[in-house]
Amino acid sequence: MAVVPYKDQSGDKKSQVATMFNNIAGKYDFLNHFLSAGIDIIWRRKAVRLLAPEKPKLVLDIATGTADFAIETLRLNPDKIVGVDISEGMLAVGREKLARKGLSDKIELQYGDSENLPFEENSFDAITVAFGVRNFENLEKGLAEMYRVLRPGGTAVVLEFSKPRSFPMKQLYQFYFRNILPVVGKIVSKDNAAYTYLPESVQAFPDGQNFLNIYQKVGFRSTRWHSLTFGISSIYIGKK
Repeated sequence: MAVVPYKDQSGDKKSQVATMFNNIAGKYDFLNHFLSAGIDIIWRRKAVRLLAPEKPKLVLDIATGTADFAIETLRLNPDKIVGVDISEGMLAVGREKLARKGLSDKIELQYGDSENLPFEENSFDAITVAFGVRNFENLEKGLAEMYRVLRPGGTAVVLEFSKPRSFPMKQLYQFYFRNILPVVGKIVSKDNAAYTYLPESVQAFPDGQNFLNIYQKVGFRSTRWHSLTFGISSIYIGKK
């Protein structure tokens, strides 16, 4: 059974995730940086550095949210970045951010379903996803769509939470995720479910080699992963 944000409501995971992000869009950036003590910024920069040798000119950022990862990817000097997301609320915050920074000509944000991307095959030099694949309703289908729109020779970079497995980080991580993060998230975001869903979805996510197995199943090759910050997060890389 899929992990969903609102267990007392009907609706599939996709619609519930969209609702959740619409609800917390205004507080999302603050909570991201506060709850991770800013480490999420370091993780994004590491992911972008790993993509740098590819020198992509056209990049697709899936589950772009408020465009943080897309903005970071501008360090690679691409011609264009297209960001897609199923939450109009997050996209609205992202567009305001881009306008303030004068980046609207470099990054285009649009509504898009990760499992039914509105692009032709072989369209992008690179694809990035930060903390988004965990929210796919059908992970394999979403990854297959990424593979479809990536050009031959292109690279996909996925940044996602994972589960530490060594003492004492495993125990500290579980305590923080179960007892502190949901309380702070609820108080700040005013959404009772969003930051309870986060640890539940991380726990259910097939991280590490299990993720690479699915990556490979849909066609990606030269797959590898990098564990970050004692296993709290991971970067997964695959080529078409």
